Amino acid sequence: MEREELAAWLRLTLTSGVGNESGRKLLAAFGLPGAVFEQPTAALLQVVNAAQASALRTEPPELAPLLERTWNWLQEAGSDSEPRQIVVLGDADYPESLLHIEDPPLMLYLLGARKCISDRPIAPVDIALTAANLIANRLAASVLHSIAVVGSRNPTPQGAANARQFAKALALAGLTVVSGLALGVDGAAHEGALDSLMPGSDRLVTVAVVGTGLDRVYPRKHLDLAHRIAQNGVIMSEYPLGTPPLAPNFPKRNRLIAGLTQGTLVIEAALKSGSLITARLSAEQGKDVFAIPGSIHSTQARGCHALIKQGAKLVESAQDVLEEMKIDASASLAGSFMVDCESSAATTDGSIANQDLLDALGFDPVGLDALQARCGLDAANLQAQLMTLELDGRVARLPGGLFQRMTTG
Repeated sequence: MEREELAAWLRLTLTSGVGNESGRKLLAAFGLPGAVFEQPTAALLQVVNAAQASALRTEPPELAPLLERTWNWLQEAGSDSEPRQIVVLGDADYPESLLHIEDPPLMLYLLGARKCISDRPIAPVDIALTAANLIANRLAASVLHSIAVVGSRNPTPQGAANARQFAKALALAGLTVVSGLALGVDGAAHEGALDSLMPGSDRLVTVAVVGTGLDRVYPRKHLDLAHRIAQNGVIMSEYPLGTPPLAPNFPKRNRLIAGLTQGTLVIEAALKSGSLITARLSAEQGKDVFAIPGSIHSTQARGCHALIKQGAKLVESAQDVLEEMKIDASASLAGSFMVDCESSAATTDGSIANQDLLDALGFDPVGLDALQARCGLDAANLQAQLMTLELDGRVARLPGGLFQRMTTG
């Protein structure tokens, strides 16, 4: 994209009162953004209202600094930074699936897929263009074989483990895992997809759709994760560079997560979770919605239970998802989420077998007193065995003095 063309697209998105819908109407009427700004007021009034027409006649004051920042950001694609690209509505590279969602963005910023060009001999002058084309091409291909994995920002330890395990298994089966880079389930899903990578692999395993400009990482805790995604996947945003983490942007970006994927898997969500927005949008687009059930006592499970009541498919393993999506995968995946139920040998020191203690724990969080009443152990012995199981990763200690059994892959 030439600098002048980029300036026109940025100006259109910055014009006060002109959103995606009005922008699409203007593009349909006059062609490229440059042509929009050449129109007389009378012509503009045939498409937009008077306030919008007036705004279109004035260059936004923030255009020049944003253009400079964006142009420089694009030029860095040929350096040691990850490739980056801007795809605009009407480009051949624009993801076709997003054309069918409500309110498709006028511009998409893409960052990543560095590995896909690392072993290709490319002349320096062609690096940026080649990298950009590969980002878009790989993204388009991944949309045909992808799933959203979303859920709570504050999951239980089991919920976070489920997100990582399911995402890894789904990625191993060839699906691209799409999520939002948020804390909790989103981050665990991206981590799980990255776990699926084998040495030398250049698969596009994950896509992160974010609610900020791509020159920022939010939350900052995910800075390292964002770099790893950019090397093995794609980070996408509809927001201009410099956009801070504004609350309204995050539920809005969920329409892109739903639009890019064949279905949505929800792992732990409260009744008012933003993940339910993604699930609803996915269902409205005629796509599959999957939900993992949880404890009837957990607020983090109520969103999933509500989805199941509404027709979402209850899943207990990645294989359930793959079978519903008619994806042939190795039979070994079916056992990826089986709990290791081997009991340790009974002891003679007043303790009980590990499996007996795990059975007493059940799968709901439980306090020490209640657990002691179930298994009959004295407090010191019980604490010692819980510590052993915790170190083995089979039990998690929760806030409030609670313990929860963990299933492992």
